[in-house]
Amino acid sequence: MENTSVTCLRTLAEPLAVISLWHLSSNTRQNLADNDLSVNAYPTDCGGILYVGAPRHRIPTETDLAAIFEIAELAGIVWLKFDSEAAVIAGLPVFTMPDPLS
Repeated sequence: MENTSVTCLRTLAEPLAVISLWHLSSNTRQNLADNDLSVNAYPTDCGGILYVGAPRHRIPTETDLAAIFEIAELAGIVWLKFDSEAAVIAGLPVFTMPDPLS
């Protein structure tokens, strides 16, 4: 019984990549936090999880996110987790937080 469940569960697995929240512009980060993105998203305390799909379910209207979704699709990634402490991916733009004193 247990082996059948394990095998079945493995057939349902979908690839997820965890990348830095700093790959999103400040507007996109805020929209993620507000659960107001143009794609399926699930905000978390330190970022969020977004559904890309295989093939892509939607093309985001947010240009920074659209570029990341295109790369994720090419890499076979179905889910993206954006996290403030995750790795920065070489070749992707990195956006910084505006200085509150400016």
